Amino acid sequence: MRIIAGQFRSRPLHSLRGADIRPTSDRLRETLFNVLTAGNPVALEGSIWIDLFAGTGAVGIEALSRGAATVYFVESSRAAAQVITKNLDPLGVAGRFHIMRQEVRTAITALQSRQVQPAFIFLDPPYAMQPTYRETLVLLGHSRLAESALVIAEHNKKFDPGANFGSLQRTRRLDQGDAALSFYTRNGQAE
Repeated sequence: MRIIAGQFRSRPLHSLRGADIRPTSDRLRETLFNVLTAGNPVALEGSIWIDLFAGTGAVGIEALSRGAATVYFVESSRAAAQVITKNLDPLGVAGRFHIMRQEVRTAITALQSRQVQPAFIFLDPPYAMQPTYRETLVLLGHSRLAESALVIAEHNKKFDPGANFGSLQRTRRLDQGDAALSFYTRNGQAE
């Protein structure tokens, strides 16, 4: 696993062993960022990201490499949070990230109280935790965090997390291999 493009291109990323951690594949990350920057290579410059269920931090680190100003990594697992730190330390990006070692619901409440206004919210719970997708998307659909953010959920392509969650509506679904990305915006506004 490595950083695909940007300032830290080709740098290796550490991972954890076990079935609970399933990092977003290099190929799917490349597809995700190609979609986000299509026609505008600097689309991520200065953006704020929230990486929920961050795992190894691969998606948020890719965003930092491509110009994101700040990434909030939300991960409840101590071991995974340590891997995120291990992946970030050699990059020299102190001050551009926050690791929040807490449950997603608690983190969303804390980020709202800090008045964080992300451009992108990425969520990737373990595939086996299917109810967690709905719970998180419902929470985001009723959250100020998602007012102007593009919410992206990575999931197994055989599983459909749903199309509407409060004011969030899916605007696109992209399948690749065994995985899929669902894109949500407030009231289905164009990405």
